Amino acid sequence: MTPPSAEPPASEHHAYPLAPLIRFTLLALYLALVLPLPVMAPPGLRAFCLVALPLGFLLVSALLSEQVQLDGEGVRVTYPGWCRWWLRRGWSLRWEQIHGLMPIGTSQGGTVYYLKGPGSSRYLLPQRVARFPDFLERVQQATGLKLSGVGRITPAWTYWTLAGLSVTMLLGEAAAFALGARV
Repeated sequence: MTPPSAEPPASEHHAYPLAPLIRFTLLALYLALVLPLPVMAPPGLRAFCLVALPLGFLLVSALLSEQVQLDGEGVRVTYPGWCRWWLRRGWSLRWEQIHGLMPIGTSQGGTVYYLKGPGSSRYLLPQRVARFPDFLERVQQATGLKLSGVGRITPAWTYWTLAGLSVTMLLGEAAAFALGARV
C-alpha cells in the first residue's frame, strides 16, 4: 500500500460534477431523439409520449447529476439530494484504502482506470468530471499514486461533434414543426 504523500486538510471539500459539455451534449441528444416522438406516435400513444418525455428528461438529468466529492477523509461518488433517494449507486473510499490503479482498455481504443480498494474491490475512477486535471492532482496528492498518464476517457472533440449534431437535429425538428404548423 502506498502511503498518502500529502492528504488534503480535513476542512477542504471539493465537488466535481459531470463536465458541462458532456452533460449538455447528452441532454441535447436525448431531446433531439425523443421530442419528435409525440408528433410521430399513433394517436393512441401520443398522451403516453407526452407524459414519458419529461419523465425521461428528469431521469436522464438525474443520472447526469452524479458528482465526485473529495475531502480530507477520502473520495465519494454520489448524487444530489433531489435524486439520491432513488439513484442508490455511488461509492466512497477513504484515502488509506486506495492502494493502486488498474488501467483497462476499452473496445473503442480508450482506457478506463479503476482504483484498487480493500481486498479485490475496484472502483471506476471518474474520467468525465469538470476540472479533471485539478481532480487528478488532488487524488494524486492524497494517495501518492502516479496519475500523470491518466486522461479523459473520450476526447472533447467527440462531445463537441455530438453536441453540434444534436443541436442541428433540434433546429431541423423545430423548423419542420414550424413549417408543418403553417400548412
